[in-house]
Amino acid sequence: MQKRNDLRNIAIIAHVDHGKTTLVDGMLQQTQVFRANQKMQERVMDSNDLERERGITILAKNTAITIKDTDGNPVKINIIDTPGHADFGGEVERVLNMVDGVLLLVDAAEGPMPQTRFVLGKALEMGHRVIVVINKIDRRDARADEVLDETFDLFIELGATDEQADFPVIYAIGLTQKAGFDTDLTDDLTPLFDTILKEIPAPEVDADAPLQFLATTLGYDQFRGVTVIGRIFAGKMAHKQTVSRLTLDGDNIPTKIQYLYVQDGLERKEVDAAEAGDIVTIAGLDTIQIGETLADPSNPIALPAIRVDEPTVRMSFSVNNSPFAGKEGKYVTSRQIRKRLFDELKTNVAMQVEETDSADTFTVLGRGELHLAILIETMRREGYEVQVSAPEVVFKEDENGQKLEPFEEVHIETSADTVGSVIEMLGKRKGEMTDMSETKGGNSHMTWIVPTRGLLGFRYQFLTATRGMGIMNTIFNGYHPVVRSEFESRTRGSLVARETGAVTTHGVSNAEVRGILFVEPGIDVYEGMVVGEHQRPGDLSVNVAKKKALDNMRQAFKDIDKGSAPPRHMSLDEHIEYLADDELLEVTPDSLRIRKRVLVTALREREAKRRKAALAG
Repeated sequence: MQKRNDLRNIAIIAHVDHGKTTLVDGMLQQTQVFRANQKMQERVMDSNDLERERGITILAKNTAITIKDTDGNPVKINIIDTPGHADFGGEVERVLNMVDGVLLLVDAAEGPMPQTRFVLGKALEMGHRVIVVINKIDRRDARADEVLDETFDLFIELGATDEQADFPVIYAIGLTQKAGFDTDLTDDLTPLFDTILKEIPAPEVDADAPLQFLATTLGYDQFRGVTVIGRIFAGKMAHKQTVSRLTLDGDNIPTKIQYLYVQDGLERKEVDAAEAGDIVTIAGLDTIQIGETLADPSNPIALPAIRVDEPTVRMSFSVNNSPFAGKEGKYVTSRQIRKRLFDELKTNVAMQVEETDSADTFTVLGRGELHLAILIETMRREGYEVQVSAPEVVFKEDENGQKLEPFEEVHIETSADTVGSVIEMLGKRKGEMTDMSETKGGNSHMTWIVPTRGLLGFRYQFLTATRGMGIMNTIFNGYHPVVRSEFESRTRGSLVARETGAVTTHGVSNAEVRGILFVEPGIDVYEGMVVGEHQRPGDLSVNVAKKKALDNMRQAFKDIDKGSAPPRHMSLDEHIEYLADDELLEVTPDSLRIRKRVLVTALREREAKRRKAALAG
């Protein structure tokens, strides 16, 4: 075994919005990845449109910089930007297989957050060396010393070894690209680069051993087909080399490496050969799956497959069969939807898709509501038209046959005057408070263990109760015995359109006294479509397409200038949270519409009466 002192492989992990991608931008700029006259966009690593809009990292991406060591020799640093949300933990777990150490980025005011805890726990479990970077120390409410203490406590709580708990600390302002060994910063990021070279171990490799390459991330190049990113753990790899593809089922399939790349800044650079320790991209393979090994045909030894946590939430995806079906989407058939969902499994290892008894419906399982919402939004932007059900949790059984359900660890920060409402809401959802403290700003910070069922549809109600000022973060806690209780996803019913037609001002003025509307005059609706939220429990049918009688023309002008309240506009995430069990969300490239499973008003009301009579009897 020999050390490759010319190479370091690191991942950057942080909570959402702690400045991770901005810091990477600074590292790229200070190592001359960009030309002096080249225009650089902000958050260059967030290449996905959804990532830019939401300000979060969804897909793990890698880049590379080159710096000089103390002897003036060039050292290449492969940097992998990882997702900061536990719903994309499948990306995180794969990435940590490729690196030898991590940078843990923590906000100087907020401190270590739940998602940080999730990824850090995985890194420590793998034995990685961690450099703690306390970022944004220029914030007015920065408390760097307290945050350092909290970070140390988190390391101990997660079972860090003595060596891991003795971590180096760098203070930084990512936006201005400054860093230092204390809060007195230098003019650049040199202290960070020096610490990476000193603390992150160089890969220990055996370049003369038989080849072993682990497939970690899949992609697609329109000119060269399927691409796969991974690390060479042993041996050497060359352009046009014949290798053995060791599948997850144990098969040995000969294949050839048509194209070989390494990362150079943000660009891929084609090379003739690479060796153990390098993170490379291979293109031109017929097919390959994440977790498979490419090995030397004369000595094919498989690496351990990547293990990813099981999904906890599921939703049904089906062909849109509403009266407006097919008007806005490009891909609308079950064959097209099925192909797209199963194609997602090639790159998204934390997701599962199951066939159902109906050829038009598929069950999709993911790590959380956000994980599934990103898939829905991506499909929508690609031109797909589907309808999806409300999220449900995935139950399991232990070895004794006891039924288990997923629980979440919930961290909440809210003002003192709203904390009572939050405690009452989570108490009704069978939550158990494990900790409560007061923050420096006078807010209350609470930690709860809550069944995932109780959190479905909770976020919007939480924001309403805290007047939009509450902060809530969740992380998967584990599977525990089922709580014998039903959870109400909503305390109010829906306003449902009774007739098909265009919404009128007269119809809106009659309906808005019954609740909050989601539609405005001129919008087309159909019978069974949800047009608003009822102010009381239970659904109410309303006619928002009702036209005003024109027989009394002299009086008709009197209500022309009557103003109506603006409708509530909801995001995709809010639509999903709103859904009740008897409702579906119609998703098209142009529209989001909530509808009842049974569209005909008379049939729905008859079924409601039958259920009521059965309960009374």
